[in-house]
Amino acid sequence: MSDDAQQPQQPDRRHTRPDGMDDKTVEALGLLSEALEMTERARGRLYDFHQLTGGADRVVGLAVQALRDAGRGEWADLVAREVQGRDVLPGMWTYQVVETYNDGYHRAFVEAERQVREALAPGRDHIAEAEMRARGETR
Repeated sequence: MSDDAQQPQQPDRRHTRPDGMDDKTVEALGLLSEALEMTERARGRLYDFHQLTGGADRVVGLAVQALRDAGRGEWADLVAREVQGRDVLPGMWTYQVVETYNDGYHRAFVEAERQVREALAPGRDHIAEAEMRARGETR
């Protein structure tokens, strides 16, 4: 293990609190950043949902054809009618769910977080985490 791994490192300027910033503001910005990171994870899960549902729909198409090939046309018709290509929400396919999230909630959150951070800590980010690192703390 190197000496760097044992000694806490001081944050670079980008990650230091501006002069006069109090602990409560650092905490608030840290919480806002943490919440935004959670929305990024949620967004990734929406893309998982989109791709998994689309993949399932392609396999449903194979199942419909397999049912027809097995002489089970009435069951193939039922699955094709009730499941294949169906909206996942009223009037929406999965790509529209992703777009709606991205264009609405996520975009608004990213912009609000940016405005708050620029107003309170111009050009600085992850101040709380950098201070934890400098103190040698871990979560």
